[in-house]
Amino acid sequence: MRYWSAVHAPLLDSSGRCQFVVQNTVDVTELQRLRTLAYGPGGEPAPGEKDILQRAQEVQAENQTLLRETQDLRQLFMQAPGFIAVIAGPELRFALANNAYQRLIGDRQIIGRPVGEALPEVVEQGFVALLHGVMERREPFVGQAMSVSLRRTPDAPLEERFVDFVFQPIVTPGGDVTGVFVEGSDVTDRVHAERQQKLLVDELNHRVKNSLATVQAIAHQTLRTAANPAAFQEAFESRLMALSKTHDLLTATNWRGAALRDVLLAELGPFGPNQYELEGPDVDLTPAEALAFGLVAHELATNAAKYGALSGADGCVSVEWATQDGRLALTWRERGGPQVASPTRRGFGSRLIERSLQGQLEGSAKLEFAPDGLICRIELPLGVAKS
Repeated sequence: MRYWSAVHAPLLDSSGRCQFVVQNTVDVTELQRLRTLAYGPGGEPAPGEKDILQRAQEVQAENQTLLRETQDLRQLFMQAPGFIAVIAGPELRFALANNAYQRLIGDRQIIGRPVGEALPEVVEQGFVALLHGVMERREPFVGQAMSVSLRRTPDAPLEERFVDFVFQPIVTPGGDVTGVFVEGSDVTDRVHAERQQKLLVDELNHRVKNSLATVQAIAHQTLRTAANPAAFQEAFESRLMALSKTHDLLTATNWRGAALRDVLLAELGPFGPNQYELEGPDVDLTPAEALAFGLVAHELATNAAKYGALSGADGCVSVEWATQDGRLALTWRERGGPQVASPTRRGFGSRLIERSLQGQLEGSAKLEFAPDGLICRIELPLGVAKS
């Protein structure tokens, strides 16, 4: 006959349910025999038995504390804003990965699998070799805004992302490297924003140079044809204002372009609504097309106000346009104004109208000085402006 002292202590989870049972069994046959001799059968328990029960209860309390701390640490790990993963062993198997890491790789099942098997697309990109190098050299690797192509879902095409990260070797107190700790953040939005900012700065520099060249050309040609300083000032300022109006239209759309109708209204709007007619479909112009067309419309409107249909109350300007196969055909026609005669010399305004749409826009403008009023026919292939 043998006697045993057995303590079964339940280990409870945070909700109070039993998850494990710790059993502590001691052979107390000799102690039982001594107690029987001292007290007879059924005597009081020895103090040692009470101590065993007390120690078991203390162990259970400590285990509960450790369990809560472990759960808190796990929640912090899983909810960390940056992506974190632990890669273990020479086979580089995923041991841990938090929620941010799972989102980065499309919530694939990776725990327990080697990196090359779980994320095959990163092998040829050099990341597996990089992890081996970190373990061999025992030195961390820091990557900044590095490009990585990942499948966000199993069947999805590769998607380029940019990440800041650290591969940190995990070294034991004995000096052995057991794995790699991965920590970083997805900075794709930041990289795209920086690229867009650089693109906008480059585009701004380009547009400023073009605008200055346009102003220089306008000043030079206006000065050559102006009769006196006052005439130069009036003509030069009016042309700059036309350029400014078109800039305002483009600024309202973040320089994505402007509507043809709005460009025309910027010049014809100041006249009475009975003095102009606009008829045609909606047409969006690129920034280069809008700037050139704005100058042409200004010259036509200025000429009409000085010498043509808009110089009197009964005159009218009719503008009609249509598009076909990516080409714009527009006709500016004046009627009801003074009788028109062909000019004896070509002024800057006429040359600007005929030449503004050439070159990078590959368009054309032809003036016809009909007796009933000026006619300007414009053809322009849309969307072909060169930088």
